[in-house]
Amino acid sequence: MTNERPFKPDATLSIRLLLVDDEDDFREIMYKRMGRFGINLNLAPCCLDALASMEAQPADVVIMDVAMPGMDGIQCLGKIKERWPLTEVIVLTGHASVKSGIDGMQRGAFDYCLKPIDVMELLEKVELAAQKTLINREEGMA
Repeated sequence: MTNERPFKPDATLSIRLLLVDDEDDFREIMYKRMGRFGINLNLAPCCLDALASMEAQPADVVIMDVAMPGMDGIQCLGKIKERWPLTEVIVLTGHASVKSGIDGMQRGAFDYCLKPIDVMELLEKVELAAQKTLINREEGMA
């Protein structure tokens, strides 16, 4: 028996979502899990690919691992917030490095999640970030 409350990704279905993580298995699992909710998730294996993807079609919400080879997630967060200030970023960090999540939030991240990921917790944070994105869009059009 599960106590999982039903998740409704209302705002998440209306935004562009990008996952940046160097672990192939993690990207594949998240792609499948989010796909079950009808969420369209774009994938990038590293920060350079994420930035190129953002140039081609900016994401509204980015889920990004902190620990990656080359440019790490905190550096990439800075570049994203500088170029696309309204993009919300959720950083993923290992359980031993909560400090990285807090650093990310101090640098403009919307929130952070600890790895191993509780997928429902992540989805709820993505939904909140998506809601904020949609509100910012409406205010920008007003």
